[in-house]
Formats: sequence, C-alpha cells, structure tokens
Amino acid sequence: MFRRREAVPFAFVAEADRFRSNVTPPPRQRISRSELLSRALIGLVVTAGLAGSLLFGLPSLESGQPSGQVQQPEVAQGR
Repeated sequence: MFRRREAVPFAFVAEADRFRSNVTPPPRQRISRSELLSRALIGLVVTAGLAGSLLFGLPSLESGQPSGQVQQPEVAQGR
C-alpha cells in the first residue's frame, strides 16, 4: 500500500547543517618514507609516460607538408 510520510519541520533541516559532533576523529597517521617515495615514483612514472606519449605522438599528427606552404596543383604542360 502506501506509506505515511511525516512532515519534517524546516527548522530541523536548517539545524542539521550546523550540527557538530562531540566525537573527535582519530589523528591522521603520518606517511612513512617508503610510502612517500613510492607515491613520488608512481607520479614520476605517470608523468614520464604522458610526456613520452606526447613526444612520440606529435610526429604522427603532422601532415607531412610544411605548414607555411600550400601545395599548388600542377598545370598540364601541353598547351
């Protein structure tokens, strides 16, 4: 069948935005040297991969013609 929906007063909804818990979260653990080094190494590998793909991909994006010159169709020489 249908459920009865209870009205929620607006003051309760507005008060929910300001609610602060009295329970403090546990302190964050410090990152160890090995974990910091591994994160830096992963970042370096990803950056090098993107730079390498850009370096190897740019020549294939070029059209093969110098960009400053427009190729003119050859006119028949027999006239």
